[in-house]
Amino acid sequence: MLWGASLGALELRSEGGATRLRATFPYGAETELAPGRREVIAARAFSDRIEAGEDIHLLAGHDYNRPLASRAAGSLTISDTDAALVLEARIEGGTSWAQDFLAAHRAGLVRGLSPGFRVQSGGERIEQRGAGLLRTITRAALFELSAVTVPAYPEAQIEARSWETHQDRQPFRGAAFHLNRWRL
Repeated sequence: MLWGASLGALELRSEGGATRLRATFPYGAETELAPGRREVIAARAFSDRIEAGEDIHLLAGHDYNRPLASRAAGSLTISDTDAALVLEARIEGGTSWAQDFLAAHRAGLVRGLSPGFRVQSGGERIEQRGAGLLRTITRAALFELSAVTVPAYPEAQIEARSWETHQDRQPFRGAAFHLNRWRL
C-alpha cells in the first residue's frame, strides 16, 4: 500500500460526546518526494472505490489497529469532486487511540493528512522532467485516510477548528516536512 498526502485541511469540532471532523484532500498538488522525484494525484483518481460505496477508514497514523471512523460504521462520509476529496467523520472519544489523536492534535503534534492507496493497473503516468521524473496518479484504490505527523507531501497540513463562524477559519501554516522517498 502507498501513502501520500497533499495540501489539505482537517477541521475538528466538538459536539456532545463526539468530535466532528471535516477534511479536504485537494487534487493536482505537485510535490517533491525525493530529489528529482515529483508526484501529483489527478482529479478523481480515487473515485472507483468511493463511487462503489466500498468501506474506507479514517485512521490514526495509517494503523488499522487505531481506527477513528469508517464508512461501514456510518461514521465517515466521503465525497469526490474535480477539485478535492472531502471527508466528514464523527470521532467518538471512547477509545484510547481516539483520545490520544485528539490530544496530539490539540498539542500541535499531528498536522498531516495522508491517504493510503494502491495504484491500479494503468493508473499512473511517468514523465521525464529534466533530470527528474514526474509521476501522476490517475487511478488508485483508496483504502484509508490518516491523520499523520509527517505526511509524504510537504504541503499536507491539518487544521484545528473551533465551533466558531466560517469567517474565523484560516489554514494552518506551520512547518512542513516530507518523507524523501519515491514509492513505486
